[in-house]
Amino acid sequence: MPIAMTTMTTTTSDDLLRLIRLLTWLSPGFPTGGFAFSHGLEWSIEAGDVADETTLGEWVADVLRNGAGRSDAILLRHAYAADPDDLPALCALGAALAFGRERRLETCTQGSAFIRAGHVWGGSRMAVLFDKEVPYPIAVGALAADHRVGEDHAAAAYLQAFAASLVSAAIRLIPLGQTAGLRVRVLLEPLIAELVEETRGSGLDDLGGACFRSDVAALRHETQRTRLFRT
Repeated sequence: MPIAMTTMTTTTSDDLLRLIRLLTWLSPGFPTGGFAFSHGLEWSIEAGDVADETTLGEWVADVLRNGAGRSDAILLRHAYAADPDDLPALCALGAALAFGRERRLETCTQGSAFIRAGHVWGGSRMAVLFDKEVPYPIAVGALAADHRVGEDHAAAAYLQAFAASLVSAAIRLIPLGQTAGLRVRVLLEPLIAELVEETRGSGLDDLGGACFRSDVAALRHETQRTRLFRT
């Protein structure tokens, strides 16, 4: 009788260390101030675009696929692969892509805070970017590369954290129950995995989006009368 063969995957201590670091960097407790930003969601809720669990899921999915999510994943990958000396030019491109004052504030405030906190771990890319205006995905990609965290894992963790932050804001704003928020996050998981696959090998010419209602929300939030979030 043939003996069944079992394939075993061994996780090394270095692999675990990289995973632990990635979980730390993209956790809600990492000091980037992400809790203060809603990516225009606050205005979209006031306008009635997002009113419940279903419309929230559709809105976040649209932002991931057609808005900042996809472009951020591409920027993260290019920051990961870039020579340290090329990172300032990539930062300038990333900042220029931000649609409106608040979008630039959102990505660069979080990115620069991420670099300051991530500097604790050190790295050549951290040294180049320290005390500079750095878009958030570029900061994450640079630190991940410095510490040899897997590029796909970094992109997946970034997108998951981005989606989770938007859902968390909606839970407070709509308001929405925690369980409903978790259902939205479950539905977004396949899309996040798809975007990780899709952006692998994407060039800078693939940057851009068509998430117009979200862009309008970002502009109108600047003059929204009652605001809980900075964007």
